[in-house]
Formats: sequence, structure tokens, C-alpha cells
Amino acid sequence: MAHKKGVGSSKNGRESASQRLGVKIWGGQACKAGNIIVRQRGTEFHPGENIHMGSDHTLMALVDGTVCFKVGRNDKRTVSVIPAAAVAEA
Repeated sequence: MAHKKGVGSSKNGRESASQRLGVKIWGGQACKAGNIIVRQRGTEFHPGENIHMGSDHTLMALVDGTVCFKVGRNDKRTVSVIPAAAVAEA
């Protein structure tokens, strides 16, 4: 029997865990207050109306409603939440 471990298993296991970034709730979908909409590094998407940006640039909904993505001046992308009450009135 071998007294040393096989080379394959001792050299594996250095892959870092994925950070699970990206858009979690897309435009037109309903969201609840507190739902995470985008997890990101830096401000790829900027906060719009009824959106809170956390310390790690995560965008969260402040009210229940529908998610809306917009492209503004200089291709600045913003995320907003249209409140559910406003959607019901229209």
C-alpha cells in the first residue's frame, strides 16, 4: 500500500466560491419591500425611485411594486420600483 496520498486529491480544492452577483428581479416583475434586485460590485446599476443602495452596492426595494430599468443620459442605467398602488390606479 502507498504511504503517500494520490497527487490528484491533494492538489485540488483551491477554487473560490462564486459570489452570486447579478440581477435577481428583472424589469416588469413584481417585488416586495426589502427584496434584493441587483447584487453588484460597483455601481453598474444606479438607484432610482424607491430603491436603497447598501454598503456593498446591492440595490433593494423600499416599497412593494414593479421593477423598472431605465437607460438615461450618458448610458447611465438606473433601477426604480413603481409602487403597487400607482400601478393599480393606472
